[in-house]
Order: sequence, then structure tokens, then C-alpha cells
Amino acid sequence: MIKDVGAALDFALNKGFQVHPDALRILEQIEVKELERIIKQVVKEKERQRLYLISQKDLEIFLGIDEDEVLDDHAEILFDPTPKIASAEGVAGFNALFTSRFSKMKRIISNRPEAKMLKSVSAVLSVKSKDEIYICGLVTERKTDRNVTRISVEDDTGVIETIVIDEDLQKVASSLLMDQFVMEKIVASKNGGFIVKDIIMPDVPEHAPNRSKTETYALFLSDMHIGSKYFMEKEFTEMVEWLSSQDPTARKIRFVVIGGDVVDGIGIYPNQDKELVALNTADQLKLFFEAIDKIPQHIKVFISPGNHDPGRRALPQPAIPAKYCPSLWGRKNFFMVGNPAMISLNGVKVLIFHGQSVDDIVKTTPGLSYDKPAKVMQALLKARHLSPIYGAQTPIAPETEDLMVIDEVPDIFHTGHVHVVDLDLYRGTLLINSGAWQAQTPFQSGVGITPTPAMAILVNLKTFKVYTKDFTR
Repeated sequence: MIKDVGAALDFALNKGFQVHPDALRILEQIEVKELERIIKQVVKEKERQRLYLISQKDLEIFLGIDEDEVLDDHAEILFDPTPKIASAEGVAGFNALFTSRFSKMKRIISNRPEAKMLKSVSAVLSVKSKDEIYICGLVTERKTDRNVTRISVEDDTGVIETIVIDEDLQKVASSLLMDQFVMEKIVASKNGGFIVKDIIMPDVPEHAPNRSKTETYALFLSDMHIGSKYFMEKEFTEMVEWLSSQDPTARKIRFVVIGGDVVDGIGIYPNQDKELVALNTADQLKLFFEAIDKIPQHIKVFISPGNHDPGRRALPQPAIPAKYCPSLWGRKNFFMVGNPAMISLNGVKVLIFHGQSVDDIVKTTPGLSYDKPAKVMQALLKARHLSPIYGAQTPIAPETEDLMVIDEVPDIFHTGHVHVVDLDLYRGTLLINSGAWQAQTPFQSGVGITPTPAMAILVNLKTFKVYTKDFTR
């Protein structure tokens, strides 16, 4: 077992190799747990060539550091709710929110050919045509009785109850989220009421994602929960140190995207103080900053909040306030954004959302679960909304504009919250739930959630290949 550079050197010497002192200096910079794999592969290749000197050039070529490729690292914040938040109050505020949601969604679905045949709910109710017609609106009720599902849809003119009888359409109907926008093709029945002939969601179109011109890598993280005694400090420190290593993949990373719950917070759940090692928010954020301050300056770091982080808990969330940790706002390669946010990394559009609404959707939608968050992410893309359900577990602020609508189609959709790594591709959008850096808590154990922690998720922004690096090994 090769445990250090000396053992790696002995392995090569025992195989009849000489190791140049310059090559030895490179070996000293490689992670100990990578040494065995690297030295064995280099020896094997040199044996094949019948060349028994391991030079600096050999290791540089093997590690891909012979000559650093010039990597693009252009980043841009396309959308950040922080400066846009303009909460209204009471009923008027929520009326403004849902009016904004309806108008934005109608604009999205207007690109579909069926939208040319849309009628308002009031027009349909006043003149019962025998023809098939289209309506659109927000789902206000969905209930199934025997073999019939009733869906109530509301637009800006009224509410209409529609009936789903078709077996295949009932499967679609069961996946509808409360308060989401939908288009229906309906026809008046002989016995009164309206029969649904088709259900159309806004959805994202099938598309070819934007790609980086160079093989620049982005690292996706979330849910560190620093301040909790379950934070995996050793593994997280190893990951940050790896970013400064000679590892060929690490050398190509130019972006880190952090999707919320960077700290464990205070008073988030009963008796939380018994699980904390830092008992106030400022101390927790100071520990977070100290942990990520070691990330090399050439890597741009985007930090979005989650439900455990300080500031407003209701969606949309502004960026973590500077007053809690000015240092996070003061470093030139750190970019503080709200939740949700859309950024561009070498032209690749990345939608960051912590994922609080996953709780509501899993609890109300058959077939969805916490251990497959990418399926929930698909449901959000189909609905073109990040938190459609109002009045459930996820708090939603009465904004004058609904900032949770997915206006632009992302190339990468990144969430966290559920502490489970999951990956998928949906209609050209790469879905990433990046797991956590917190070990299983008593609460998770009690409800049967098994996290997949300390896993770095890496994306080659040119090829869209996804790599994982497990820091628990």
C-alpha cells in the first residue's frame, strides 16, 4: 500500500526505475490517496515503452499539466432577486403575486400554436360551444373520486371546473401541482360540465444547451451546515485543499456554485442548540468564510442562501446580508446572490435554487420522493415555476412580481436541500442535486433519509460530462 511519497519512490525503484529529482517534486504535490494510482499507471506506461527513467516531463504529460490550457472564466449574474424584492402586504400583495404569475405564464405558453385558440374562462362559461376550445389558468383544486378527476382552473376572468375521464390524462392530472399554470383543451359535455381532452404544461422546450468554448470545470456544492456538530469538516477541508492541488481536474476548475444552507442557523427546529458547535449566526458564518477563504483566488465562487441561512426565510430570498459576515462580501472572487438566481458561466446558463419547495411537492404528488430529487426538479421545469404551491410548508412572500417563474430555460439546474446526490438530463437541461457536507442527523435517521454527503459534483462545461469525487474515501 502506497501511503506517502517515499513509498511511491520505493515502488518505482523496486521496479527498476530511476526517478528524476524534478519528478519527485511533482509527486510531493499530489494527494496521498492519489499517489498509488498515479505511480502505478506511470510505471506501467514506461515499462511498455521500455524506458526506465521517470522524468518531470512524464508526470506533467500524465497529469495534464505540461502546459496549462488557457481556460475561459467569464461569469455573469443574469438574475438576482436581491435588488428586485418589493413585498406588498396582505390580500392585495398576494393578488399582485398571482396576477404576475398568470401573466408571465401566459406569455411563456403563448409560443405554443394552441395558444392562438385560447378563450377566457368567462367567455367559455357564457357561451357553451360544442367545439373543442382551449383555456389556461392556475390550478386551484384537484380531486379524484373513483375514475374521475376534477380540476378547477382560474384565470383573470373567473374559475371553471373541468373533468378528466381519460385514463392516460388522469395520470397527467395527478402530477399537476396546486397553483401551477396549465392549459387545457376542453369540450362541453351533454350532461353539463367540461370534459378535458388534453392537458398542456408550460414546460421547457427540448434544446441544445450552451457550452463553454474551453474545457472549464464548475464545482457544485450545497448544504454544508457549518456550525452543526454533524458538519463534515475534515472532508470539506480536504475538498478545498484539493482545489489547490496539481490534480489535472482540479486545475481546470474556474467556478464553484454553492446552493444554500451554508450554515446550520439558529432556532430552525426544536432543540437545535444541542446539535450546534457555534451558537450564533455570525460565528457560524465566520467559520464558513474561514473554510472557503482557502479556495484559490482564480476560482469564482457564487453563494446563494437556503432556509437555514440568515436573512429572510420566505421565497424569494435575498442574498445573505453583509451585516452577518462582511468578509463574504469583501473578497473579489466571491459573488453573493439570492435564491433563486441565474448565472452564466462561459455562456452556460445555471439556475440556482436551494429547493425548499421539494418538501411540498413530495408530500402532495404521487410517485415523487426525497431519494430522487431530480424527478421533483423535472416537475418544477414542467411547471416553469420553482415554488408553485402556496399555503404549504414553504413560505412565499407576497411580491408584486412573481420572481419564482422560470422565465429563461437553464442549461444546468442546480438544487440542494434534500442532502441526496442525484443527476439527470431533461430536455437538454442538466439536473444536479449536489447532496450535502453534513453527516446523517438524528432527524434524518428518524424519517428514513439517508444522505450522500461529501461528494463533489463537477461538470465539464464544454462536454457537459459530469464527474463525482467522493471525499469520504
